[in-house]
This record gives sequence, structure tokens and C-alpha cells, in this order.
Amino acid sequence: MPVYPTHTMKAFDDELDRLNQTLGRMGGLAETQLGTAVQAMLTRDEALAVQVISGDDQVDGAEDHINEQVVRLLALRQPVADDLRLVMSALRVASALERIADHATSTAHRVAVLNQAPMVPAVKSVARLGWLVRDLLKEALDAFMSRDADRALKVWERDEEVDDLYSSLFRELLTYMMEDPRHIAPCTHLQFIAKNLERVGDHATNLAEATWFVVHGTPLSANRPKKDMSSYTMAEPRHLSPQDQSPE
Repeated sequence: MPVYPTHTMKAFDDELDRLNQTLGRMGGLAETQLGTAVQAMLTRDEALAVQVISGDDQVDGAEDHINEQVVRLLALRQPVADDLRLVMSALRVASALERIADHATSTAHRVAVLNQAPMVPAVKSVARLGWLVRDLLKEALDAFMSRDADRALKVWERDEEVDDLYSSLFRELLTYMMEDPRHIAPCTHLQFIAKNLERVGDHATNLAEATWFVVHGTPLSANRPKKDMSSYTMAEPRHLSPQDQSPE
């Protein structure tokens, strides 16, 4: 490893600290955007939804700043080993956070449309999914900021919990639509929101994987748990195996 003068090492450490701080601020923004969007949907608060939509530019600006910091560090400091892993993972983390904020904004855009119809009881189930993925996002961010690989692994393993809730919610929304045609429009929008939230859970898992990589220098070797069965909910019997078609 190259030997740098003390003042150069101090400057490098300071730049890494600033990158870490920027990531922390961006994570806080994305987490707030997500929580506010879910609250706006649940309370039918269009003012809150507008707040989320207008705040998306701030998240985009934070991502641009992180990208600039990473380019500067790579060009001027030539990091190696764990420092290089941190710098490269910053790009992945920033991209995931930007997408999470986009999903929050998409949710906020649908609040005004949902408010044009009577509230469907399933909105509470969608909100429950929202609070779950917000908590996972917070855990994933805290794990990354503290370089806690064990904590990150627990987030990674809970992706299955998100998929189970999402699949259950998908069936619930279908039931409401079949019971009353007036529910079709709001439930369709709630389905889009639920899919956005499920994707947030995937991004939280990506953050956990980034933490593991930064700490250990290797990717998580196991396959990510994935149990979203919504694509098969309306499958016809001919797509099922004979065992699946047999009565219980």
C-alpha cells in the first residue's frame, strides 16, 4: 500500500467523513419522504403529498453531490481496500436512496386521485406495508452508517416478510374489486402504491448487501429470500402441477 504524508491522510479521512455525512443526510431525506408519503395516503392529506413531491429535487441534489464526491475521491485519492469498497458502495447506496424517494413521490402523486373516491378499508393494509418497509429502510441505513454487518443481515433476511405481506395485500385488493366495481379504481391505485412499497423493501435489502460488502469485502453468498407470489394469484389450474391441483 502506498505511504502518504500525514497531512494527506488527514485530508483523505476528512473527505471520507464528508461522503459518509452526505450519505447519512440523503438517507434521512429518503426515509422522511417515504414516511410522509405513507402518512399522506393514510390521512388523505394532499398538502403532505405536495410536500413530498416538492422535496424530491432535494434528494436528487444529494445524489448528484455524492456522485461528485466519489469522482473526486477516485481521481485524487486513489483509495484501496476497505476505503475503495466504501467509495464504490456509496454510488450503489445513493442510487437506491434516489429510487426510494422516487417511489415515495409516485405514492404522493396518487393521493389526490385516491381522495376522489370513498376510502377503501384496504388502505390501512397498504399503510402497514409502508411502515414495515420504512422500518427496514431505517435499520438498513443505521447498519450502513455504523458498518454493522450482522444488523444488515437481519434486514436482508426480512425481505421475505415484506413479500408475504405484499402477496396478502394483493389478494385483499382483488377481493375488494370483485365485491364492488366502485372499488376497482381506488384499489388499482393502491395496488400501484403497494408495488412501490414492495420495491422500497428490495432497495433496503440492497443497502444491507452493500453494508455486508463494505465490511467483509465479499457479497452475500446466499440467494436473497423472495416470496412475492402476487404474479401467480390469478393463475389458472392448467399452470399448476397435479399435486397443487389435488384437494387437501
